[in-house]
Amino acid sequence: MAQRLHPYPELHAHMLNGRSTPTARQMAEVGIRTASISHSSVAEFVTDPELAHADVLIVGGVGGTTQAVLHGLARSFGDAPRRPAVVTGYVGVVYENLTDGLLLRAGADVVLANSPFDARRFREVYRGLGIGEHSVVQTALPFLADRVYDPARTGATHPFTVTFAVQPSVPEDREGRLYVLRRAIQHARLRPGREVLIKLRSKPGEQTTHVEAYHYETLAEQLDESLPPNLHFVYGNMGEVLDRTDLMVTVSSTAALESMHRGIPTAILSDLGVREPHGNHYFTGSGCVVSWNEIDEDALPYARPGWLEEQGILARDPYAQLRDRVVGLVNAPALPPIQPYYTMQNAPGYLPKLLARRGLDPNGAPLPHAAATARGRHGLLTRASRKALRRAYRFGVQNVAPRIQRWGGL
Repeated sequence: MAQRLHPYPELHAHMLNGRSTPTARQMAEVGIRTASISHSSVAEFVTDPELAHADVLIVGGVGGTTQAVLHGLARSFGDAPRRPAVVTGYVGVVYENLTDGLLLRAGADVVLANSPFDARRFREVYRGLGIGEHSVVQTALPFLADRVYDPARTGATHPFTVTFAVQPSVPEDREGRLYVLRRAIQHARLRPGREVLIKLRSKPGEQTTHVEAYHYETLAEQLDESLPPNLHFVYGNMGEVLDRTDLMVTVSSTAALESMHRGIPTAILSDLGVREPHGNHYFTGSGCVVSWNEIDEDALPYARPGWLEEQGILARDPYAQLRDRVVGLVNAPALPPIQPYYTMQNAPGYLPKLLARRGLDPNGAPLPHAAATARGRHGLLTRASRKALRRAYRFGVQNVAPRIQRWGGL
């Protein structure tokens, strides 16, 4: 999104320590180039003096983290005559925790809505609680590329290619993930003239925004059968994979929106049910909800234009309004103090615990242990230890936990 704001942005990335911190490989494969990159806790981030030199802060975290950052920034900048404009929003499709997520993001100068549908919903929630709607700005998902699918390319440059886009936590259980994997393998065997790609988001041992306990490549290695020669596991930039895709298949990945945006046939799987926990209920009305059985029988579902328009997928120059708003904020003589929605007045039973989990007290100040870390009192050894512990944690989640679950029949 930062790269969408300006043709030549000076982009500094601040990664929050945690299980889902992206690796250098993941950053590079999606084309993100930064002038600098740092890793810190929330407490270290909100007290970083370098933030005062920024024009815009884009906060791309989960709701609780965003709320903590807003409280920390509100304290750090207070009534300062100049501060960065704060922009936040949702990383992908908003299909759950709408109200909770919006209230945790309230207080930012700009709250991004990825479609006309989302913009209406966001404004309705804010209006109902007396929160100013002016912060809601309609944009689009920033990873949608201006590319058009040409069916004529099939056969000329590659065989008909079916891509299954995986998700780290949908389906969540081992049984569901094995089912989807086996159906992809079955389709490759039924259609030997097709190429079937399983597009993975992270390598074993890496994490994304959610814990992936049952990695598809690991599951495939555990099967008592050889894989068909026309089935492949692939990594890399989703846009590059879509360049060779003729049918996108997923449960509810945002890759479906990228595919629809290009005009590629897209299948939203109904095999495990159309259910809120799976997120595929978001696609009802799209005309793309089908089963593996229908895919095996040559289904090629195209999204309905009216549904696409509602989801902001057909918008032209969807960032114009955002650029205008940001220019106005950056050039303003002064910005008002940051005022998060939750305070000790209206949420005394919720806010302290939420902030404490991120190392802040109810006033947005670093807690004593977090403040000590922020001042660097623990030195290089502690930072190295934290890094080693994060690696150990990821290894445990990815490799040890699944084995324990299998052995225990959990």
